[in-house]
Amino acid sequence: MIMKNAIVIPCYNESSRLKFDDFQTFINQNDEYTICFVNDGSSDDTIDYLSRFQSQNPNRVAVVDLKVNQGKAEAVRSGVNYILENTNTEFIGFIDADLSTDFNDYERLMDKIENSNREDYLVFGSRKLSEDSNIERKGFRDLASKIVGLCISLVVSLNIKDTQCGAKIFTRSLASKVFKQSFISRWLFDIEIFLRMKNLFGANTKRSFQECALMNWEDVDGSKLSLKDSVKIPFMLSRIASTYFSIRMSNNIDAMLNTLTSSTDYRTYP
Repeated sequence: MIMKNAIVIPCYNESSRLKFDDFQTFINQNDEYTICFVNDGSSDDTIDYLSRFQSQNPNRVAVVDLKVNQGKAEAVRSGVNYILENTNTEFIGFIDADLSTDFNDYERLMDKIENSNREDYLVFGSRKLSEDSNIERKGFRDLASKIVGLCISLVVSLNIKDTQCGAKIFTRSLASKVFKQSFISRWLFDIEIFLRMKNLFGANTKRSFQECALMNWEDVDGSKLSLKDSVKIPFMLSRIASTYFSIRMSNNIDAMLNTLTSSTDYRTYP
């Protein structure tokens, strides 16, 4: 399978929400894309629908079947690594199965990353950058999003408006680095992506990504994030922050020791 671009779609109990007509229209009109669906241990008949769609498009659609539910983070990581191992795609992105971010916006993000001419680069959508966009979000989730967003901004500290938007595209080189290891969180892996980039690029991190306003985004009913998961968010954020801070400090100490070692004069003195 040789395609220029790949889109990973994590799926958990999505049989009633998957818009196969929209997916079919997209791949019919864009022959440089492959789509990789990841069934995250669904308890409904999602895998049957995905398998049927894949059989109708054997050269354009891949399906990764995780037998046990592992969360969105591992579903996306599994899809990205499948693409890395089985294709030569230049760009790898992911969007939500309900197409809350539509393909028109995704292609706008793709234009940005294709024109960046950067080896390690990320372009991602934002629901908070433009007042002219058509962003629909229900009241309670909008309030919760703002509260969580404030906490996240303190952890990430990169002046990003919307880390959690489920529409991101990576160059192949960057994807191979940030998706290599498993994530700590099942849901807050977007934060971990940015913290991994900070550990990779240090002061140059802000030059390695671009946040772009979405023109359309719809808050589709059927979120898989439960109330129990929501209550855990502050604790998980604390764990993520402390873990990546420790990694960064360890990397800094290793770099300092390497510098000292390489500059030491080991001549023997009388």
